[in-house]
Amino acid sequence: MNKRWSIEEINKFVSTQSESKLLSTEYHGFSQKLLFKCACGNNFEKTFTKFKNKNQRKCEVCQPLKPR
Repeated sequence: MNKRWSIEEINKFVSTQSESKLLSTEYHGFSQKLLFKCACGNNFEKTFTKFKNKNQRKCEVCQPLKPR
């Protein structure tokens, strides 16, 4: 079974594993988009699953989405 993350655990993961900063203060599950601030200053939204597992840890300007 997958681990259930708290907002505190997510914040710690974000601060230690990326240059981005977590702006969201609540987390209600894997499908919820969280608000982040990129190192360049742009805000962006991603699910924590994409942030953690797909390594999408920057805004779309700094890390453009890959074409399919």
